[in-house]
Amino acid sequence: MSVYLVKGKGWRYDFTKNGVRHTATWFRLKADAQKAEAKKREELEQEQELEPEPPQHMQTEVVKTPTDMAFLDLVNRRLDHVKAYNSQRHYTDYLYLAKRWVKLWGKLLVNQISQDMLMAFLFERTKVSNITANKELRYLRATFRFGIQNKCVQVDPTEEISFFPTEEIVRMVPSSAEIDRVIAAAEPDTQDYLWTMRDTLARVSEVNRLTWNDVDFNARHVILYTRKRKGGSLTPRKVLMTNKLFEVLSRRYAARDKTKPWVFWHTYWDNKTGERVQGPYRDRKRIMKTLCEKAEVGYFRFHPIRHSGATLMDNNNVPLGAIQKILGHRNRSTTELYLHSMDKSDREAMETFERARERESHTESHTESQTKRAAENG
Repeated sequence: MSVYLVKGKGWRYDFTKNGVRHTATWFRLKADAQKAEAKKREELEQEQELEPEPPQHMQTEVVKTPTDMAFLDLVNRRLDHVKAYNSQRHYTDYLYLAKRWVKLWGKLLVNQISQDMLMAFLFERTKVSNITANKELRYLRATFRFGIQNKCVQVDPTEEISFFPTEEIVRMVPSSAEIDRVIAAAEPDTQDYLWTMRDTLARVSEVNRLTWNDVDFNARHVILYTRKRKGGSLTPRKVLMTNKLFEVLSRRYAARDKTKPWVFWHTYWDNKTGERVQGPYRDRKRIMKTLCEKAEVGYFRFHPIRHSGATLMDNNNVPLGAIQKILGHRNRSTTELYLHSMDKSDREAMETFERARERESHTESHTESQTKRAAENG
């Protein structure tokens, strides 16, 4: 894939020849990028033909080396792909990790990065946690395999590295009362944000992406868009409004700034332009820690609100298929992971166990008593 599109920027050509990367950006049309690539390849061929051939006694056998590229270039190309095809949150996570890798290996070629170098790095990351190290490994492996898939490199130094063992823990899922207390501790605008998330069971990115065009007051539903699909395409789903959500959005709509399409937006400092701009939220990580402390409840972030709502519906006999549809899960098994409840069969099994245990204990106790009395009378 030497010619590809980067969403919001344009077409780009990118190829490696004789271990050297050649790229140019941004073309309005794919055909323009293809023509520019062809011209560049032709120039390289001509340069190669014009190079003087060394005398016979100085000629050596030319050994072709595997295709390779600078690790920094591979990371940048992978980041371009993630930004175009994945969610903003995934891109932000990737960029955060990539900056650490580039500090270590940014001046190296990919084939200079060995398994031993990566293992030393990952063992260092286990000092934070094995989960942290495993995340680094997943993202690194995705980067190298992206390079192989696009014929930029031929090696994946993570191939023989195994994931570190981890302990599965039950995530902290807040109760309805705890969520109520956190919402009550928030400012009015944040209260609306949390109610929207709570009563749609939406992901953070879906609420941040919500515009007034996605809100239908007549049909009383909202349309949420997610990139949690293969290929990164935005996929819509409809979620019916609760009475509370209808009240919240109706009030916000009446007081909205008509020049802003988003339901939730803010003014922030843009590091790229060096100016204050207005736009939708990208993430609001810090606010939940402050609100949980203020409400005096155990710390949780936005995502457990989805888990809490799904579990609440499951406990009240809402069909699993309906919960799956509301959450926007393609697979039923994913929805089941969200449900932190014991179903009827689990309860019945434990009740049967308890009755059997008590009955057996009673029988053994009665037998021992009879044996003891017989011994005393004998």
